[in-house]
Amino acid sequence: MEGRLIDIEMAVTRLEKMAEDLNEMVIEQGKQIEILKKQNMYLLQVCKENDIKPLSEETPPPHY
Repeated sequence: MEGRLIDIEMAVTRLEKMAEDLNEMVIEQGKQIEILKKQNMYLLQVCKENDIKPLSEETPPPHY
């Protein structure tokens, strides 16, 4: 009976460690997502400010 209790305690300890590791990963991914969102917003703003048009809407150069 004591051996079984020790096995259960060890399993719970492993699960707690796994939950902590996963939580750290989720926090880190959240930080990375925030950085990517800011970069994406910056790029969208730059594109709007520079009035970049799709290739299909560009006027051909004068030599055409």
